[in-house]
Amino acid sequence: MAFTVQAEIKKDVLLLRMQGELDHHATEKIRGELIELMEEQNIKHIVLNLAKLDFMDSSGLGLMLGRYKHLQKKEGSMVICAISKPVKRLFEMSGLFRIMVIEPSEDQALMRLGVAG
Repeated sequence: MAFTVQAEIKKDVLLLRMQGELDHHATEKIRGELIELMEEQNIKHIVLNLAKLDFMDSSGLGLMLGRYKHLQKKEGSMVICAISKPVKRLFEMSGLFRIMVIEPSEDQALMRLGVAG
């Protein structure tokens, strides 16, 4: 299955709904676009909705960790929400749950950042 991402901006929050398989090919393709979008829109926070992400490899983790570190420098945050079972297992094995905020739903993630609705 191909990878798709839907982006929505709410104030200084970038909401990304990821679907399909986030592998090294998809990661290479979106990394530059994501960095450019974050700078152009002065993004301080990211919400990653991973409900429909079926697969992710280490390059996907690297992409998320890189954006997380970038946001930390801006005193921002990354919130992961609605994580699918296969991707949740990868997060558990990698230890990313210890540093990233996890919310059960997109609405709760957006509320945490003050941009719900």
